[in-house]
Amino acid sequence: MAEPETCPHLDSIGEVTKEDLLEKSKGSCQSCGAGGPNLWACLQSDCQYVGCGESFSDHSTLHAQAEKHNLTVNLTTFRIWCYVCEREVFLEHRPALLPVHTAPHTCKASEQEVPPQPLSHPLKGVPIAVAEDEGSESEEDEVKPRGLTGMKNIGNSCYMNAALQALSNCPPLTQFFLDCSGLVRTDKKPALCKSYQKLISELWHKKRPSYVVPTSLSHGIKLVNPMFRGYAQQVGASTQQDTQEFLRCLMDQLHEELKEPLTECSMSGEGSDEPDNEVTMSQTQSTPCSPVRTLQELHPKLSSSPPRSSPLRSAGPAYAFKKAQLLLSARKKKQSHFRSVISDIFDGSILSLVQCLTCDRVSTTVETFQDLSLPIPGKEDLAKLHSSIHQNLPVKTGVSPDTYGSQGWVTFFMDSIRRFVVSCIPTWFWGPIVTLEDCLAAFFAADELKGDNMYSCERCKKLRNGVKFCKVLRLPEILCIHLKRFRHEVMYSFKISSHVSFPLEGLDMRPFLAKESPSQVTTYDLLSVICHHGTAGSGHYIAYCQNVINGQWYEFDDQYVTEVHETVVQNAEAYVLFYRKSSEESVRERQKVVALASMREPSLLQFYISREWLNKFNTFTEPGPISNHTFLCQHGGIPPNKYNYVDDLVVIVPQNVWEYLYNSFGGGPAVNHLYMCAICQVEIEALAKRRKTEIDTFIKLNKEFQAEEAPTVILCISMQWFREWEGFVKGKDNEPPGPIDNSKIGVMKGGHIQLKQGADYGQISEETWQYLLGIYGGGPEIAVRQTVAPADPDSLHGERKIEAETRAL
Repeated sequence: MAEPETCPHLDSIGEVTKEDLLEKSKGSCQSCGAGGPNLWACLQSDCQYVGCGESFSDHSTLHAQAEKHNLTVNLTTFRIWCYVCEREVFLEHRPALLPVHTAPHTCKASEQEVPPQPLSHPLKGVPIAVAEDEGSESEEDEVKPRGLTGMKNIGNSCYMNAALQALSNCPPLTQFFLDCSGLVRTDKKPALCKSYQKLISELWHKKRPSYVVPTSLSHGIKLVNPMFRGYAQQVGASTQQDTQEFLRCLMDQLHEELKEPLTECSMSGEGSDEPDNEVTMSQTQSTPCSPVRTLQELHPKLSSSPPRSSPLRSAGPAYAFKKAQLLLSARKKKQSHFRSVISDIFDGSILSLVQCLTCDRVSTTVETFQDLSLPIPGKEDLAKLHSSIHQNLPVKTGVSPDTYGSQGWVTFFMDSIRRFVVSCIPTWFWGPIVTLEDCLAAFFAADELKGDNMYSCERCKKLRNGVKFCKVLRLPEILCIHLKRFRHEVMYSFKISSHVSFPLEGLDMRPFLAKESPSQVTTYDLLSVICHHGTAGSGHYIAYCQNVINGQWYEFDDQYVTEVHETVVQNAEAYVLFYRKSSEESVRERQKVVALASMREPSLLQFYISREWLNKFNTFTEPGPISNHTFLCQHGGIPPNKYNYVDDLVVIVPQNVWEYLYNSFGGGPAVNHLYMCAICQVEIEALAKRRKTEIDTFIKLNKEFQAEEAPTVILCISMQWFREWEGFVKGKDNEPPGPIDNSKIGVMKGGHIQLKQGADYGQISEETWQYLLGIYGGGPEIAVRQTVAPADPDSLHGERKIEAETRAL
């Protein structure tokens, strides 16, 4: 970007010093008496006017227009604005004023002076970082803030702009799209990951524009979810949570497009997440706020086929139908796990426990979450939360209180009370101050299950009184917190505008952590916060984000980016918050690798390491074991479909760096030779042949079936299973479907299996059924038309004889 042109109106500035401006900042607007922080001082020679900014009545602008005074300075940030040039101007050559930061801005600011630059460069990572930037960068480019690009509002799109800016300032995600662009590949429409990658590269380019227009991404998200089409999102009160819904929709789609199946090696370390106790464990479920990152497990091996004779077919109909009903639930329990950069960064898990107060049985459920939706407690709720008696969970004998009791919670809430007493203003007037910790405590508080909300105990086989409570099992790298500010009733909606105080640094999640949790780092620092201004029926979204390069906070208001003081952020009406794990140990680890990489020791071997994992090492506090299976197949070679772009997947590191990383994090495997896997190539060719054979045979048999004028037998097949099979043979899904599952389209009547009314089924011939059944097995067989049995000749002769005799009579 070209350097800013010199403003021709600078000569009108009189003599002014830093001390003069600091003294003026303590005053108020000379026209209306409004106080700071958004005060502006006129810089016209011999003019001492101080006026308020746009957040009040903007008397500073009115003064400039009336008096023809061209220049004004913000008394918090000391940035200069020229009303004639209509832009910010810079005074590096005038030492009397404070040094002004050179980042271009498009509007007035409400900020403070820039602190010293940090010694490290957290976004760039280590010298073996994976980005190959265009051209060499000077030291000035290295420390020059990036990511300060606005987004144009393209029709009530502030909810989208605020969400995108908040995500853009999450370093692990942004650095992935900047450094691992070769991994952003998908054949799924609308290829939202590519639109997002393009947007991120524009926002963080060193020659960034003042703002961008996110048209491509906006179009893609509307294709995914129709609720974001048109201008309706700001009209109805029930749609005011659009920025949160947009985040969920965007991240779910990014995961869907970028997901890869977890290999057995990479899944072996996941067992530590599961609680080790003797209570009954149920299968992993999904919370309403985020879908579980799993799909049904399909056929385990491509080359093998089920036996051609199915036990379901030879057994009795009732047995076959019962077995078929159990088939779907069995397949659901065996799930094939997937991961992506989205799940790596944002997914955490919660351990939920429900205890029956009659038989003491405790059932547990592990739930995956992508964000935590927290209630904002009222005055009565706070009183309960701050009561140590309320926090003593009614856990009866038989369950260790050390395991699931409230040990540690009482101390935490007593500390909350002390903070409350010290920090709050008179409660009789304003009401109690609500902290983010209060909201978390309300979310994780024990819930009594009684009355209309009784618990169905599997052991008692009855509805019983119970207690439900939960804790975090695994903390995510970035914790997304959503505050439930909007409530929607049948006839009306309203917004909870209570101020919730939240820490900029040091959010400790340890009080909410399960004993079984493997998470070591429990402290978080704030990255960004999305705010909503207005009512439940209408309003405006903005975002406050901390720039990862210079540590300053900025307000992102559509196309306008303004530096702000951290107190402005702390006083914001938070709606969605993004916190990042904080650990000095991870910084020291990176510094050690920097030192090793700079040694340039001669080495006989060079090692290949996953580019994606290296990005995690550069940006995660807990990157986990080295995962080279992102570019290796199960046989240790490069999958044929990845071989042509393997350079995008790997980074070469010297031997001393590899050994340090391997000894520190484990994982692997070690790779110093890349080759295409011949075994995978044979399997791919066999798979292609199998798909062609199956689809060609089905087309042939179906044409014969369609040509029959009066088929004697028509069999039914579940369209749910058929669509899975069709996706496999057409190459849309890599895994074949499991056994045929007709249990959902059939019903037992009179000992016979009949087609269920309104079932989603298709009609096929007996030959087609036998062909698919021979490959996949399953059942049960359901017919809609059976062969009419021929009449017995003897009985037919007797009927004719009776008829003849009757006529004679």
